[in-house]
Amino acid sequence: MLETWGLPQLVDVAEQVVTELVANAVEHTDAATVGASITRTGRGSARIVVTDTSRTRPTLGTPSPDDEHGRGLLLVEALAHAWGSEPVHGGKRVWAELRADGTW
Repeated sequence: MLETWGLPQLVDVAEQVVTELVANAVEHTDAATVGASITRTGRGSARIVVTDTSRTRPTLGTPSPDDEHGRGLLLVEALAHAWGSEPVHGGKRVWAELRADGTW
């Protein structure tokens, strides 16, 4: 989809962000359902949204150098222009804004 929109430079970043957000939903909640979508939000931007049926909102971790886990949202924060979460009917939505102009 990103290539069709003329945003091929966002493909690798989007794949990583989706992977981290979905993994976070699967590993850290009791969600029965997880879904993901991507929407073009401007000429050079897109928004990734991951929804799940858990009300548990994500928080940035502070892993020690020896920890094998806990860096997913730190990676999302580094790759995305902005990210956040909000409750929705039946669970929550976690989103990340990506920009092709390099302003992360």
